[in-house]
Amino acid sequence: MNYLKGIKVILRPIEQEDLNLLYQWENNGSVWAVSHTLAPYSKHVLAQYIQSATEDIYSSKQLRLVIEKTATKQPVGFIDLFDFDPFHSRVGIGILIADTNERNQGLASEALTLMLEYIKKHLGLQQAFCHITKNNPQSIQLFEKAGFSQSGVKKKWIRIHDQWVDEYLYQLIF
Repeated sequence: MNYLKGIKVILRPIEQEDLNLLYQWENNGSVWAVSHTLAPYSKHVLAQYIQSATEDIYSSKQLRLVIEKTATKQPVGFIDLFDFDPFHSRVGIGILIADTNERNQGLASEALTLMLEYIKKHLGLQQAFCHITKNNPQSIQLFEKAGFSQSGVKKKWIRIHDQWVDEYLYQLIF
């Protein structure tokens, strides 16, 4: 897979040139709660991650692609596959549009559609799942619009500052 192309976005492999963006986005404390990050990453660690990102999804059990605007070639976020389980035919999916000014333009929706096509057609999986906190209505709307349905609730699962937030499990069965 070289890239997945839509009208608004291209999903492409992460490159060494993306190191500064990765460093900026991974160390953005405002998204740590949903990404289960507890401490900042060094550039050295992230450079090693980029180098290992060339591994096959069957080996690494994960895949991260850069979401790039088709018209400008500007990177706006990442879409991730994680917990890839070919035996049980499922994979987790997560998405980040890093710049809040780039949100609500259909970029995440198209990126999700492209990735779901890849999961279904190229990986041949039966289902995708995601975890969304109760206080994230934009993500709930995004995934429900793509056909995901809520299948479970983990009560008081995520701590955000001094509050506990429920986390929903969403699934899409193809």
